[in-house]
Amino acid sequence: MIIDLPNTTTSKVTKKIVTLREQGGVVALGRVMTLVVITRDGHEEEAIAAANLASREHPCRIIVLAAGSAAEPTRLDGQIRVGGDAGASEVIVLRGYGELATDSESVISALLLPDAPIVAWWPQGMPESASASSIGRIAHRRITDSANETSPERALENIRRTYKAGDTDLAWTRLTNWRIQLAAVFDQLDDEPVTHITVEGATDSPSTMLLAAWLQRALGAPVTIVGHPAGSGIRGVRLTRASGDIRLFRPGHAEAVLTQPGQPAHRISLLRRTLQDCLVEELRRLDPDEVFGETVGSLGAFRVHRDSRVTVTGSTDRERHHGLVSLSN
Repeated sequence: MIIDLPNTTTSKVTKKIVTLREQGGVVALGRVMTLVVITRDGHEEEAIAAANLASREHPCRIIVLAAGSAAEPTRLDGQIRVGGDAGASEVIVLRGYGELATDSESVISALLLPDAPIVAWWPQGMPESASASSIGRIAHRRITDSANETSPERALENIRRTYKAGDTDLAWTRLTNWRIQLAAVFDQLDDEPVTHITVEGATDSPSTMLLAAWLQRALGAPVTIVGHPAGSGIRGVRLTRASGDIRLFRPGHAEAVLTQPGQPAHRISLLRRTLQDCLVEELRRLDPDEVFGETVGSLGAFRVHRDSRVTVTGSTDRERHHGLVSLSN
């Protein structure tokens, strides 16, 4: 069910939700959090679809701020989606125009669930500082997606400069399965050090830089980033040791091949993660992701170029496996 409330106020939206609950129990109680989605008018449907699916695991109230044109007369158009149009959540879409074409806390404050955590998500158009934004200041977690920015590299650098505990980025979440597989490999190895790291990935993917930074912190070895065509995502990792190379390579989007000295090649399922998968993972935890904070903080040592091959030399005095063993924390 979709109910449109043109030229409304948040007070009227709240009263309408209460009326729906009283009349037919359409909107269920038991929400565990409020998810605030900050986007632009015309770009909200993909985010709503992913949030609806994620809500089946994390029941929540979804508030979508879809900013319209600031040049139009000031007004607020509301929309309530419940039942089959809202997954296991209740969706409130607010389209502000004129002076209300903003992501101000004041626009949503009356709609926040009492005594429930707040998660803010910018599917695109991330702010200069998520934690310093009006809604970011009241949120327990702040989720951005640097891959959807005009310059993902600049977006990553901005996160590095402004990072506060509670910030995260979906470019990092997309690496979870890679990190799990690489940590599993090292669980089976002896203490022979890694002398060099090679990461292969798309030149437009911030995940490439984050994976390289994480491995450099974890293993303390120099890193080479080998660029692949835009849109191809992470392609592979090669870890060089005196006894031979360990390589995890994904030629497509679903399956990777693991090769190690003295062992037959192993085929591993390594699917590219969907937006829904990444959002579900981030809604699962409300505590700060310390490993992400450490990793994004180390990006200042990297030089980002668009060359096909970039060599980055990192320090080699860090404790081996730092980060690999703590990725599940």
